[in-house]
Amino acid sequence: MIFGLSGTLLLAMILAPLTLPAGSVPELHGRANAFDYATEDGAFSYGNQPRYDAHTDTAVHPETAFAWTELPTSHAIAYAFGDLNCHNLGERSWSINGNQMPVCVRDLGIFVGLVVGGAIVHRRSVNRWTVTDTALSVLPSSWQEEIYRRRWRRVAFYGFAALAVVPLGLDGFTQLLTNYESTALNRMLTGIPFGVGLGLLFGALLNAAPSHFLNASEVRLPGGARFLSNEAE
Repeated sequence: MIFGLSGTLLLAMILAPLTLPAGSVPELHGRANAFDYATEDGAFSYGNQPRYDAHTDTAVHPETAFAWTELPTSHAIAYAFGDLNCHNLGERSWSINGNQMPVCVRDLGIFVGLVVGGAIVHRRSVNRWTVTDTALSVLPSSWQEEIYRRRWRRVAFYGFAALAVVPLGLDGFTQLLTNYESTALNRMLTGIPFGVGLGLLFGALLNAAPSHFLNASEVRLPGGARFLSNEAE
């Protein structure tokens, strides 16, 4: 499910600009969590209006109006998704065929990571009652044996979560709070592990199903470990 959905979205983000006529999508400069390019004017045309953008501390003067509602349906869906979920800043986005992509490089990296995480979940995830233990089930068997032998399951879970989140957080907040400007490569490299972690978490949330067991003692954990009654999550 995660692999299929994220893979479809990633493919849409690539095919939409690739299959539009060259130059159909100009350099965009919008906001997250808002429709800025639905129409050329009116309530949902913020991105097409001259303005001062506090986010980048620049004056914006769009040269060419853009409205994804005027695109073919499949392309409109891709650009509507990007319009709502991404800032659509041209300087932080790649272009294909002379058209800016629906999402920025960091979001593109997150989608790549979601596809990878979804593939790992599909191949390796095992229902082990709790979200924590189901998430850890995708690790190599030797790692799992050591983690459970040392009783490090929670440390491992939060440690791997930190590896996924901290690089993106450092890069993003440093850029937000200082004069540092991240590069496309850094955005991609920090987006991918975050996406992988997100995919693994979604997989654990979907696959962890205590209802499939009569009780926690039925769960088979690595190294012969067993749940105690006060460990049930």
